[in-house]
Amino acid sequence: MSQLFSKKNKDVFFNPFNIDNPVTVQVLGICSALAVTAKLEPAIVMGLSVTVIVAFANVIISLLRKTIPNRIRIIVQLVVVAALVTIVSEVLKAYAYDVSVQLSVYVGLIITNCILMGRLEAFAMQNAPWESFLDGLGNGIGYAMILIVVAFFRELLGAGQILGFNILNYDCIANTGYMNNGLMLMPPMALIIVGCVIWVQRARNKEMQEQ
Repeated sequence: MSQLFSKKNKDVFFNPFNIDNPVTVQVLGICSALAVTAKLEPAIVMGLSVTVIVAFANVIISLLRKTIPNRIRIIVQLVVVAALVTIVSEVLKAYAYDVSVQLSVYVGLIITNCILMGRLEAFAMQNAPWESFLDGLGNGIGYAMILIVVAFFRELLGAGQILGFNILNYDCIANTGYMNNGLMLMPPMALIIVGCVIWVQRARNKEMQEQ
């Protein structure tokens, strides 16, 4: 049991939350971070979907890594990811149809998400299933954290609400001169918020600062 939760495995799981975050450090998955963060709900669902897919894809590829011919490894990885994406897509359509419609083609495009292929190629192909599962789970959660932070500020400041609940759309707030900023709902603002997150992250972590 102690080996399952060794310091190395803890680092594999927790590092993507901060000093090795897939979006702000590895600069992966930026496109979806811009596309699905206008509202918090689809951002949460997208983050959970990617987390589930990358975690289980890592495990499957890790189990098969010694039997996959090197020349077709990318094809095998794509097939595994495509199968998992299809399953997740059908589950969303069955149990969260409205969110599935909001996410539109972006669920299907998870197959092209750089995080997935990056973790499969860089980690799962060289490590055991448990470590690969922790790596996939950690990177998925790290990705979801950034999406949720970006979506929170975009929906709050752009629409004055969170998850459909009014936060800023009240007369007492409007009387102070505050108005919702429609620019927050446009993709360029997502990039600016991601940039702010990167700035805060690097300012708080000396080991990430350039020497």
